[in-house]
Amino acid sequence: MTKFSKTTLLSAIVLTMGLLAGCSDKNSTPETSATTSDDAKISLAQAQAIHKAALTVDAHADIELPGAPSAYVGEDGLSKVAPDKMVAGGLDAVVMSVAVSPGPRTAAGYEAAQQLAKAKLAAAKALAAEEANNAVIALTPDELINAHEAGKSALLLGFQNALIAGTSVAAIESFYAEGVRIFALTHMGHNAFADSSRPLFDGATGQREATAEHGGLSDLGIAAIKNINELGAIVDISQLSKQAALQAIELSTTPVIASHSNARSLTTVSRNLSDEELDRLGATGGVVHVAPFRGYLFDTTNAQMDADIRAVRREANIDEDYLYPFELYWEIDDAEVKKTFLTKVSALLGPISLDDMLNHLDYIVKRIGVDHVGIGTDFNHGSGIPGYEDASESLNVTIGLLERGYSAEDIEKIWGGNFIRVWRQAAANAQ
Repeated sequence: MTKFSKTTLLSAIVLTMGLLAGCSDKNSTPETSATTSDDAKISLAQAQAIHKAALTVDAHADIELPGAPSAYVGEDGLSKVAPDKMVAGGLDAVVMSVAVSPGPRTAAGYEAAQQLAKAKLAAAKALAAEEANNAVIALTPDELINAHEAGKSALLLGFQNALIAGTSVAAIESFYAEGVRIFALTHMGHNAFADSSRPLFDGATGQREATAEHGGLSDLGIAAIKNINELGAIVDISQLSKQAALQAIELSTTPVIASHSNARSLTTVSRNLSDEELDRLGATGGVVHVAPFRGYLFDTTNAQMDADIRAVRREANIDEDYLYPFELYWEIDDAEVKKTFLTKVSALLGPISLDDMLNHLDYIVKRIGVDHVGIGTDFNHGSGIPGYEDASESLNVTIGLLERGYSAEDIEKIWGGNFIRVWRQAAANAQ
């Protein structure tokens, strides 16, 4: 498959691929939505036109703090969803997540999480306030659409990890008042609201959190879901434990999203969604946004790779039988040991490409339909693969979808239409 980077797009003339044959039925899969012909060709200009017409939304990226060192930004040292990269790749909108990493569940830990969250919130708002960025904070679906029509970039605000909230549901309303519209209750590690799909492990003591602390959602978590619904915001189940995710899907009065999750049936790590979760999410009208994250796209059926990763985990003195490959690097205190671990594991995963990400998207579409899938990169937090390293390469996703037989109508749904539908339903619920 031909891939175009920000640079090569400028000189590319024609991409040879199958010509789309008509529009798809609303709920069609790739097999029924388009046909191809060896004699038919589509120009790059046609692919760009389809991409431009779609309102393209990345449902999850982390907020970079100005001047703060980060191992996850682009080679230029800047955010992977910086406004200029969004424009270069034709990405219209991105959910900037006010996210915090694991921390102690103590008064001091809660305070540290809250201060970091406030700094990230301010950084996202500063991006929109900078006139040169030609960007706005979108608070409603209509504001998102208006920004697209006006040629402006849209920033949406998300929330991840209720460690920020401590033990108070009131924090949800406070962040909503600040413009946050998408809420995910966990990151790595359980908190007072819910169980995480990635329980923490303490390398110093050799102790790990129980697989489930609350049996899914706690009473606080249940109250938080109800509060999110009442406010007209979106419930995000990414990184919840399976039990918590299923409970959130059933409890929510409007469809939920998974802002950055892949299919566990293809890559067996706890961070990905099981078929049961996919089925329930699809049946209730939700949307799964697939991510270009190597650690959640690799081939977990490879026995030699499994053995090699376990060996590297033993070298780093972390539990080889736990959720691999990257789940425990947070608990490696020594910076050099951590760097060596990540480098070795990353090399063992082998080449991962945009095709691997689109394989996950195909799987989800075939299982629950094209109305229930989207794109959520997790950029600025370790995500990025050849062909989709940052927002400037967003067009490559559209090209890949066209090559796989998705129609223009399908692509509009995948890139933003499905997300907007869920947001409209959530907002209408509050009204």
